[in-house]
Amino acid sequence: MLSAISIRDIVLIDRLDLAIEPGLTALTGETGAGKSIVLDALGLALGARGDGSLVREGAGQGSVAASFELEPGHPIFTILDENGLEIETTLIVRRIQSKDGRTRAFINDQPVSAALLRKVTAAIVEIHGQHDDRALIEPATHLRLLDAFCGNRQLAAEVVRRWNKWVGLKSELAEFEAEIARARQDEEYLRHCLDELNILAPETGEEDRLHGERQLMMHAEKYASEIQEAAASLEANGSQRARISAALRKLERAGSEVQPLMTPVVEALDKVLVALDEAQGVVAASQREFEFDPQVLSDTEERLFALRGCARKHNVQVDNLPALMARFDAQLNDVVSGQERLSELSRQCDEAGDAYFSCAREISSSRQTGAIMLGKKIEAELPPLKLEKASFLVAVDTLPDDRAGPNGLDRVEFMISTNPGSSPGPLAKIASGGELSRFILALKVVLAGIEGAPTLIFDEIDAAVGGATADAIGVRLDHLSKKMQVITITHSPQVAARAGAHLKIFKSVELTDQGERAVTRIDTLEQNERLEEVARMLSGATVTEEARAAARQLINGGSAQ
Repeated sequence: MLSAISIRDIVLIDRLDLAIEPGLTALTGETGAGKSIVLDALGLALGARGDGSLVREGAGQGSVAASFELEPGHPIFTILDENGLEIETTLIVRRIQSKDGRTRAFINDQPVSAALLRKVTAAIVEIHGQHDDRALIEPATHLRLLDAFCGNRQLAAEVVRRWNKWVGLKSELAEFEAEIARARQDEEYLRHCLDELNILAPETGEEDRLHGERQLMMHAEKYASEIQEAAASLEANGSQRARISAALRKLERAGSEVQPLMTPVVEALDKVLVALDEAQGVVAASQREFEFDPQVLSDTEERLFALRGCARKHNVQVDNLPALMARFDAQLNDVVSGQERLSELSRQCDEAGDAYFSCAREISSSRQTGAIMLGKKIEAELPPLKLEKASFLVAVDTLPDDRAGPNGLDRVEFMISTNPGSSPGPLAKIASGGELSRFILALKVVLAGIEGAPTLIFDEIDAAVGGATADAIGVRLDHLSKKMQVITITHSPQVAARAGAHLKIFKSVELTDQGERAVTRIDTLEQNERLEEVARMLSGATVTEEARAAARQLINGGSAQ
């Protein structure tokens, strides 16, 4: 429920902090006192379009905050969770309006968009006035209200689920059919490309490997000739090696008396001979490594050319050719085995359609029955609301199968006739502002506790009525307030007398440094103050004792119908 409103610098309101009680609250005051300002301010907090003209003269910005106490498990928690907003039981919405027209919105001090603010607050408060465009006059809302009355929420959700499944399968089937058709159309080309790729047999990483081998072979001739020169140099020193070997043998035969002196020389010469042998071995091995067949180079270049040419043809990288082969193969397999898959998808699609229509017809039957009951219940509420000549009809039109949708096969619209003998017409087109508000009140009474936001605000729902009709409206507002919070802006003493809490709005003139300034204030009335206000509403400017007696009788319920 709405627990508090805080307004700063909005039109004639400089500062207002207002606590709102549960049950039925009446807001009264003279015409022009500023009731519409309060509604505009609250509308701003709930996400209505901002306007720089709402900012009080002399202020740079205005703000409105509204606090709501939520019951655990309220559907709004799902909306908040989906948008990353975590709260416990107190929800505070705030809107800042700048003079230049810009606005900022917050939920529990977290910045949000105005659209999200509207979505959240729509689930917890409804404002019903005489001239505003309300969702309750839209046929889409009528369908939801009828389902709520019939207890169809779970069934309606199942209809949506089955519709989505059916639509998804139909989309998948159509897409697969189009894919098969394209594959069949291109079958000859696909087979040619696949044969070409199978012959080529590309491998991932092959291009880099062949490129490296080609680069090596292209430089092999130069490197081979240089190694050959090194080998020739080593072979040219053969006589020198022989002389070293001969000298080494002589030194090895030296007598024992000089052997210690000869050992280092012998070891050094021996190392020289070993190094020469190793060098010749390495050079010989390198010569073998750099030996290549020119045909191998030609074959490598031809392979690279073929791979790159095929990649250019199909506009892919060479390394992606194996994946392209797999894709072509899959497309051809679809042509061959696609009919089986098509048959399976078609079967699943038919089953999903049958399941959807079965559920849609079930809920349609429930709606047809419930429409009659809802119409009768609402009609029973009309006579005391001075709508005794009106008739109310919940029209349920069952659409053909080809016009099915996520809500089923039905189009629901509330129809009324305000004069005997006239044909019923749409609620929005037939009812006047005051009549529409009373029709909605009747609807809310019937649906109390079943559907709708937990806080209802009625703006002059009792306009142009009085006496017993106004009292009947008060009785029904009081009845509603037992199941939800109701706030009514009223000029009717009969309605105000039914309220559990009474707020009085008034305009006063205050002195400031800049001179006189008109401001709007709201007082919460105590019992004796409330008696005076109801008496004023009965008698006008001069409150008489007779008016006070009548007010006392109204407050005590003496004129209840």
